[in-house]
Amino acid sequence: MSVARTTNGVLDVPIIDLAPYLDGTDPDGVAAAVDRAARTVGFMQVVGHGIPAETLAAFTAATDAFFATDPAAKAAYRCPPGVNRGYTPPKGESLANSLGLTSAADLFEAFNVGTEAASFADLDLSEAGYGTNVWPAVPGFREAVEAWFAEAGRVARAMTRVFGRALGLGDEGLTSFTDHSIDVLRMINYRLPAADVELEADQVGMGAHTDYGIVTVLWADAVPGLEILDDEGAWQPVQPAPGALLVNLGDALARWTNDRWISTMHRVAAPRVDGVLVPRRSAAFFHDGNVDAVIAPLPTCVDADHPALYEAVTVGEHLAAKLAASRGGTLATNATREASRLGGPLTL
Repeated sequence: MSVARTTNGVLDVPIIDLAPYLDGTDPDGVAAAVDRAARTVGFMQVVGHGIPAETLAAFTAATDAFFATDPAAKAAYRCPPGVNRGYTPPKGESLANSLGLTSAADLFEAFNVGTEAASFADLDLSEAGYGTNVWPAVPGFREAVEAWFAEAGRVARAMTRVFGRALGLGDEGLTSFTDHSIDVLRMINYRLPAADVELEADQVGMGAHTDYGIVTVLWADAVPGLEILDDEGAWQPVQPAPGALLVNLGDALARWTNDRWISTMHRVAAPRVDGVLVPRRSAAFFHDGNVDAVIAPLPTCVDADHPALYEAVTVGEHLAAKLAASRGGTLATNATREASRLGGPLTL
């Protein structure tokens, strides 16, 4: 099982400039750097992405305004567990369940929006596989969130083209899996109790998990919390460099590459500075692939020395099982290889 590797106990999450790919000056150099990161750590810090600072400022202001509203008002936007849209209250999910593990409920609250079936008017898609957005009555929220969604989606699609080049498939080598992709933007607020509160045993901001789809584009505060599991079984802290987006691979891409690339185990510890609980925000854009795309090891990643490690499953089936676990309270049964990085079935 592939896992993030350290050198002398240090985990290197490389900074990769995307601009030479976007402007065509050195696409192969960017692809080579991405391939190295994908093989060794599964995370990278991307600069040169071109997202305007004012788009981020408007987006964070809008999300802050929503999360500052009354809990009862936010609860009005809660959706059923099988619908990956709307509001999730604190302790409303346990991400470790998506690995078939049990843990205390996670501390975060979140709000999700994403592509709808109507986003692809020329295709006969079921809304059940995509979800219908709900929009809170917060002035300017929808406009700011849609602007960030568009920019983060642009970066995710660019990264998917880089992945195709890095895998020797050509820039469009993975796009047949993504032309009606299920994309979700999750805005996350670590809405913690009082700074001196006693947490439950092993309670974290967000439990250990791997992401589910192709690629995640993450903006995060420069606040401690995010941690990556390394090859020594230790949790390594990661904070983004100024102006960088954290990009990591998901299970679908790891499975397509037959574990040549890493879908990295990560979590968010209860964020602390000098031992005191502090607020933390992030926003994760998940580019998960077409609902009907089949996830199975690519022929170029399978040979006599590297037999296929995964059974075929569609993106829709894969996501439904993961969400039923993390949001619905069941334990996933399709994540044996991912969970093995934590020592197999266990209680966190």
